[in-house]
Amino acid sequence: MKYLFVHQNFPAQFVHLLRDLCARGDSEIVFISESGRAQMAGVRRVSYRMPPRARVDGPAPVAELARGMQRAAEVARAARTLRGLGYVPDIIIGHHGWGEMLELADVYPGVPILGYYEFFYHPTGLDVGFDPEFAPQSDVAPLVRARNTLNLLALAGPGWGHTPTRFQRNTYPDWARGRLTCLPEGVDLTRCAPDPQARRQVFTLGDIEILPTEKLVTYVARDLEPYRGFHVFMRALPRILARRPEARVVLVGGDGVSYGGRAPGGRTWRQHMLAELGDSIDPARVHFAGRVEYGSFCRLLQRSDAHVYLTYPFVVSWSLREAMACGCAIVGSRTAPVEEFLQDGRTARLVPFLDPRQIADGVLEILEDGRLARRLRANVRRQAERTLDMGRYMAGYHALIGQIVTGDGRMALPGAA
Repeated sequence: MKYLFVHQNFPAQFVHLLRDLCARGDSEIVFISESGRAQMAGVRRVSYRMPPRARVDGPAPVAELARGMQRAAEVARAARTLRGLGYVPDIIIGHHGWGEMLELADVYPGVPILGYYEFFYHPTGLDVGFDPEFAPQSDVAPLVRARNTLNLLALAGPGWGHTPTRFQRNTYPDWARGRLTCLPEGVDLTRCAPDPQARRQVFTLGDIEILPTEKLVTYVARDLEPYRGFHVFMRALPRILARRPEARVVLVGGDGVSYGGRAPGGRTWRQHMLAELGDSIDPARVHFAGRVEYGSFCRLLQRSDAHVYLTYPFVVSWSLREAMACGCAIVGSRTAPVEEFLQDGRTARLVPFLDPRQIADGVLEILEDGRLARRLRANVRRQAERTLDMGRYMAGYHALIGQIVTGDGRMALPGAA
């Protein structure tokens, strides 16, 4: 089989599928992405370079559409070069979020397309307006709806779609769900696995050192920002630190903004929250590790005594799946994307996203009740083994690809109903 992958970043959400295809050794794989140095043996990279942004007078979604159309044109240019060299894929797989695939049906008419659909925006009921601390402006609804323009153009085109959770699939309109397969993503359950020895030895991460006698509370996000509950978690820390003097806290994440808005005054959200909380945050016990390499990240989860995962009603982070696989005792937000993965009292302690006191009490309960913590760890690992197995994920992916390539996709795709 010949594959053409498309995503502005490499390898993005397709890393596991690419590794599996390369291990099989019977595929020809080309990946079109924006310029970058990352490589993978068995995958031919084709890069495109974005031109300067087009000057657009109008609201932000209009500029997003213009940028998406520029990106689509550059990807199509790269694809035409490939076609001119004789490369015609059996299937095109990519992410629809940035408009990159909008012209590929023109370059390769008749070639099946499998698109990754991540989220359909709504002016109410999901992330927008969820947090009263950051109330949207009164005229935000038309702008939010307009952000779906690239989504809608993709849905109007040829091809099939898939999305990793029921929550994400249900953000799409009723009329669109019939062509979206829910394909749950897996985790490497061997690499992300509990380590019974982790709490019996000194743990180090850079210049951070955690002793076996200390309790470790962990928090992970790509960036430390409100969408992932950074602000409410920080407000929960003074109560945790006061009640458990032996507790240490490690936060992993960058100072950028992946979702939502920037902190006021030109500061990072970390600076903003530290200024708000002042002396109630002890820098000798609360550690900001920044972004860490994957091995250190896994070791941190294995050592964690209580792991906090919070999110708006939005796309769930990969780190939640990995925390489950590592057997973390999780305190999670009682929001729809988290509730799809975790059950309160069985696989986690779920608490209101907006309540720092209840977040703190959830952490304290796990730190103080060893029997509860052990039960949650064992149950969440079993849940990961049942629902996040990488082999099952790959089998589902290949079955979906096979059905699309053979033209049977509309008859029996899993999760399409």
